[in-house]
Amino acid sequence: MRLPALLLPLLFFVPTAKESHILFLGDSLTAGYGLSPEQAFPALVEQELNKSLYRVKVTNAGLSGETSAGGLSRVDWMLRTPVDVLVLELGANDGLRGLPIEQTKNNLQAIINKVKAKYPAVKIILTGMMVPPNMGSAYATEFKKIYPALAEKNNALLMPFLLDGVAGHEKLNQADGIHPTAEGHRIIAKNLIKYLLKVL
Repeated sequence: MRLPALLLPLLFFVPTAKESHILFLGDSLTAGYGLSPEQAFPALVEQELNKSLYRVKVTNAGLSGETSAGGLSRVDWMLRTPVDVLVLELGANDGLRGLPIEQTKNNLQAIINKVKAKYPAVKIILTGMMVPPNMGSAYATEFKKIYPALAEKNNALLMPFLLDGVAGHEKLNQADGIHPTAEGHRIIAKNLIKYLLKVL
């Protein structure tokens, strides 16, 4: 049976995926300290996802030295453009400064509240962080609990530790031992994509 001529183009029609906007709100880790912007993991995530059927636009709102309070003070500016996915990577600098746990937790919750209020359908990924042992075991333990608690409260997806497979590996970190090399960022991007695929 021959198909009507008008139906033939439909056989070759492939729907185009809707472009999703991913906002990365973070500190020097997100910003790609010591590297060019295209070497930082947000750019690598965008590049890899766009090779597939997904269509994403990434905004890298990483700022070196940023604290949770700093992120809260500038998140409204970032929300001028609709956000489909928020990757929240903040708190590490709070921990390194020994700031009160409850203060960090409240700031991160306030950021989440602002984003949800503006874009109720937003998907949120929290990237967990840890502080070095010299901050004291009690502080380190309580700090680590911030992220699972917020993820559960806000129905967010938790990436337990952003630097999994990177932290502590000399060849994957710059001379300061804190900021990943380009290879380290590639590992972070690969790990993070697994979580993004669950929400896109």
